[in-house]
Amino acid sequence: MTTTTSSPTIILIAGHWLGAWAWDEVLEHLNTGHSRVIAMTLPGLDEDDPKRAVKTLDDQAAAVLEVLAGLGPDQPATIVAHSGANAPVSLVLDRHPELVGRVVWVDSGPAAAGSVFAPDLPEEVEELPLPPLDVLAQQASLEGLSTEVLERFRARAVPEPGPVLRQPVELTNDARRKVRTTLVCCSIPSAQVLELARSGHAVFAEVANIEHLDVIDLPTGHWPMWSRPRDLAEVIQSAARTS
Repeated sequence: MTTTTSSPTIILIAGHWLGAWAWDEVLEHLNTGHSRVIAMTLPGLDEDDPKRAVKTLDDQAAAVLEVLAGLGPDQPATIVAHSGANAPVSLVLDRHPELVGRVVWVDSGPAAAGSVFAPDLPEEVEELPLPPLDVLAQQASLEGLSTEVLERFRARAVPEPGPVLRQPVELTNDARRKVRTTLVCCSIPSAQVLELARSGHAVFAEVANIEHLDVIDLPTGHWPMWSRPRDLAEVIQSAARTS
């Protein structure tokens, strides 16, 4: 975890296979003179943790809540959740929505109750490594990523724990939908995302239930923290000011 001090607080959480390091370029562009910024490595994604492969979504949500609790109740934070970080952050919003002033979904969105990222992943599979890049490109857009960035991604990626991928997202508190939300659409245009949400698409349906929603298009691939770090930093700072 890396931290800079000031207020209000912005918590950056990257998706599968990634730790706090994924936000390095964004941190270079954030005006931290007015914000405390915490880039988190979720449980299960610390390569030095010998027990990381048994970590669960509950462990990840608990780690985020521990950070939030340490900030104090009078300063709800802005949480920035990229990609697969949506599952633990959705749990956080469900359990303690009062601790979050705004959530910023980066090429992602709130998870639906009961959703499972990899329901067919066999129990004997302890962890899921980053797939070959040609396979990854079929799953998510690599637009804007140089060969150097892709090589770094491959070198630093940490396998995702199997329990995280198999655990259902259990949600019971509708107050999570009242948290002010910014949807940053990168690999799929916002118009298409909103249409999918209205049509009840399983991945995007929960977006239609958000009560206070701002939508921003940032056209690029699925990893804008590397392809458009300055622009993403500006989006995050703007969202945090309205928390």
